[in-house]
Amino acid sequence: MSEAAVQISEIAKSFGNTKALDGVSFEIPKSGVFGLLGPNGAGKTTMFSLMAGFLKPTAGKIEVLGINVEEISELRGRLSILPQDAQFAANVPIIEQIVFFSQLSGRTRQEAEKEAEKALAIVGLAEAAKKSARTLSHGMHKRLGIAQAFLGEPQVILLDEPTAGLDPASAQGIRDLIERLRTSATLIVSSHNLAEIQKMCDMVAILDRGHLVTCESVKNITQSDSIQRMTFARPLTDAELAAVRGVTGVTGIETEASLAGTAAYRISYDATSTGRTLEQITAEIVQALVATGAVPRSIEDGVALESKFLEVTTAPIPRNN
Repeated sequence: MSEAAVQISEIAKSFGNTKALDGVSFEIPKSGVFGLLGPNGAGKTTMFSLMAGFLKPTAGKIEVLGINVEEISELRGRLSILPQDAQFAANVPIIEQIVFFSQLSGRTRQEAEKEAEKALAIVGLAEAAKKSARTLSHGMHKRLGIAQAFLGEPQVILLDEPTAGLDPASAQGIRDLIERLRTSATLIVSSHNLAEIQKMCDMVAILDRGHLVTCESVKNITQSDSIQRMTFARPLTDAELAAVRGVTGVTGIETEASLAGTAAYRISYDATSTGRTLEQITAEIVQALVATGAVPRSIEDGVALESKFLEVTTAPIPRNN
């Protein structure tokens, strides 16, 4: 059996004359959080549907936990999915709907009730169990969909845009939940929020126009010896930006993608020509900012994932001869 949680081998999928995916191959390791990225029309939704067994490939094979997804019944209880727009009956208590979904997996009514209560508790909806879906806020509705995906003890969970449309507090709650589950399952997340993906994921695959353009660790993609990212609770003022630019060794500062409620900046520096170490430059930057009233919430070496994403999704797709 493969050591990978998901093995994707030369997958192609066409809809009429349109090639949604064309010879895509990559592996998703067991445990942790894996990001599936790409611009609109890149093939992400098609790939999710193929991994879940909703579609059959035109060519190639996908194995989840060593099992071909065309034998999807063998993955019952081990693979689950949160579609981007999960739907629930408007006037039925949510506990009853989750019980029903659990029973579809072969559990008895008693077993299903226990699983449903556990799943609702995990996503913070235990007190809303008897409410109907129509009374839930958008954030609660999203958490209900995730509760369905977490029924039982799935080993691979597909989450399509799990925080889309949520307010910052609700989105952070979902990210916290994903973080807690990363050691017990493999979570595969699709999102257009690249700052979120950079924070959550260990590895990413980036699709563009039906092709795989890169699949590697987030650390490898974002690392840089001459760039740091600093995150703040608010945007920096012109005076604070000037203070950073005034530090010897700093060659530039630019705004970067960030999570809602924060502001991130890409600071470039040249330590070699100034004879200073990165630590010395960083310390002086922080001192200059503190003097103006700004304190970094985090400091990371490297660039934003968004920079690499834009680079590889605007380049020509390599073609095999």
